[in-house]
Amino acid sequence: TLDLRQPEGQALFRRLAAPADIIVENFRPGTLEKWGLGYEVLSALNPRLILVRVSGYGQTGPNAHKPGYASVGEAFAGMRYLMGEPDRPPSRAGLSLGDTLAATYAALGALAAVHARARTGRGQVVDSAIYEACLAMMESVVPDFALGGLIRERTGSFLPKIAPSNIYPVADGMMIIAANQDTVFERLCAAMGQPELTRDPRFATHVARGEHQAELDALIGLWSGKYTRASLQAACDAGGIPCGPIHTAADLMEDPHIAARQAIVEVAHPQIGPIAMQAPAPRLSDTPSQVRWPARALGEDNVYVWGTILGLVEAERTRLAALKII
Repeated sequence: TLDLRQPEGQALFRRLAAPADIIVENFRPGTLEKWGLGYEVLSALNPRLILVRVSGYGQTGPNAHKPGYASVGEAFAGMRYLMGEPDRPPSRAGLSLGDTLAATYAALGALAAVHARARTGRGQVVDSAIYEACLAMMESVVPDFALGGLIRERTGSFLPKIAPSNIYPVADGMMIIAANQDTVFERLCAAMGQPELTRDPRFATHVARGEHQAELDALIGLWSGKYTRASLQAACDAGGIPCGPIHTAADLMEDPHIAARQAIVEVAHPQIGPIAMQAPAPRLSDTPSQVRWPARALGEDNVYVWGTILGLVEAERTRLAALKII
């Protein structure tokens, strides 16, 4: 913990920055500069320093000064407009996608900056905006409009013209089947016992299937509804057809594939005991990552940071704590 509003806190931060590889901050743009901790100051102390800055709208532009949250960034980038059913206002994913995407792109940028530093010997600023991280995920939405005047609309559970690829009913719930490629569609028709569908003019080509998407989904739904989740999965697996369950958190905890890959791990938490959480992704063969601890409590690492890294003796740490600087 460190109060950057106080001059002594700012001085301590500059001391931390001198040997640092990377600093990550997500204050509103201009805040570090207001405290005398902008990149010009920090890089003068440490030319190899990489400063990763995460904000709603980025460090420049007319909106840079505005506060930004994931929901606002998703909407500003056009992502929210495409979420949900077409007959009602836009929905949300039930997750803060913008925050996770901005963090992911911040990490990618930091690694790219480390790679560049190995060549140049100098650090740089990584500017990760929530809305731009969302915008980067928008596939061909921009060129669709720029070149063809097309504005994508909400379509619910499927993508228009991509068929079959949807949620289909089964006797005990629902499953995803994705078989829009010609060869995969042939395998699906064989599994359905209806190979003649591949010769039906409505479904014989990718374009035709897209034009008759609703009819095709209805036929597949009549077939899938005769199965349970387990039996449909088995039938699709046997035919080499991409198919899968729609997992809840409870399902994730019980899935044998997730267990085999240890994609969910158990970590000891000092207050609440063992806690399950996602393992790091992606996986590296020679330097595998792991979760070494859960989120740190405020001040939990103060002795290590101020004592071991900066060498502040206990009396000095006690004084700074009494002043609420650390």
